[in-house]
Amino acid sequence: MSPDRQAPRVLLATRNAHKVAELRRILADAHLEVEVLDMSAFPEVPDVAETGITYAENARLKAHAVAEATGLPAIADDSGLSVDVLGGSPGVFSARWSGRHGDDAANLDLLLGQLADVADAHRTAHFACAAALALPGGAERVVEGRLDGWLVRKPVGENGFGYDPIFVPDGGSRTTAQLAPAEKDAVSHRGRALRSLVPHLRELVESSP
Repeated sequence: MSPDRQAPRVLLATRNAHKVAELRRILADAHLEVEVLDMSAFPEVPDVAETGITYAENARLKAHAVAEATGLPAIADDSGLSVDVLGGSPGVFSARWSGRHGDDAANLDLLLGQLADVADAHRTAHFACAAALALPGGAERVVEGRLDGWLVRKPVGENGFGYDPIFVPDGGSRTTAQLAPAEKDAVSHRGRALRSLVPHLRELVESSP
C-alpha cells in the first residue's frame, strides 16, 4: 500500500476484545494493512439476534446486519463446541448453554456436570467456527474452520475464554487456555476460519481507492 493511501477499515461484529486482538494478529502475520474496528465504535448499533440454526447462518446474519447499519465491510463469526456423547451439543447454543449468554463459568460448570460420569475415552469433542465477510452492497464470503480434541475434567489455563480451559487439541497435552496467543491462532477453529478470509480481505485492500 502506498504511503498516501489510508488502510481500509473493516468492522468485526463483536464487543469481545479477545476476538479483536486475534484478528489483528492474524492480519499482521499476513502483512495485510487493515484497520480493524469493533462494535464499541458504533454503540448505537444494537446486537444482532443469533436466530440461525447453523454457525454459518448466524455469521451471515450478523455480518450483513452490521455492514448495512454502518456502511463498512463487516466480519462476523459464530462458533461453538460440539461434544460427541451429547450428540453435538452445545453446538450453536454454546455461548448460552447455561441459559445466560456469555456466562463462561456457568457454561463450563453445567457441561462438566453433564459429563461427570463419562469415561475419558469418550470425552471427544470439536470446536467449529464459521466466519462471514459481508460488504455493504450485499456481497459475502463465508468460510469455516474446525479443531478436534477432547475434554478434561476441570478448567486449566488462563489465556483463553469460553470452553478453552477444558479443551485439549488432538496431539497436544495442554488446554487451549494454556496456549500462548500465537500458538492458539495457529491451530484454533476461529484462527483457521479467519485466515481463510485473508485472501478476500486482500482483494478488498487492493481494490480500495
